[in-house]
Amino acid sequence: MKRFEELFWQLQQKKKTADPDSGTVARLAQGPHEIGKKLVEEAGEVWMAARYESRQQTAAEIAQLLYHTQVMMLACDLSLEDVYHHL
Repeated sequence: MKRFEELFWQLQQKKKTADPDSGTVARLAQGPHEIGKKLVEEAGEVWMAARYESRQQTAAEIAQLLYHTQVMMLACDLSLEDVYHHL
């Protein structure tokens, strides 16, 4: 099981190494506009899962939303501290 901070660190490493086989690297190459469209899609899936599906499916959709949120953070050169400042 990964924690939020651990996932962010792993994604930062993928960005640094620019692994051509990484889905994260491919998503980052698409830029904030495409990442944003994916965030909107994932947010909708969270909403629908929360309304119509199981707790487990809702948790899985939230995990995907958090992943894509972190990808957006990396695309915008934001750190965890930048975001935590606003919590």
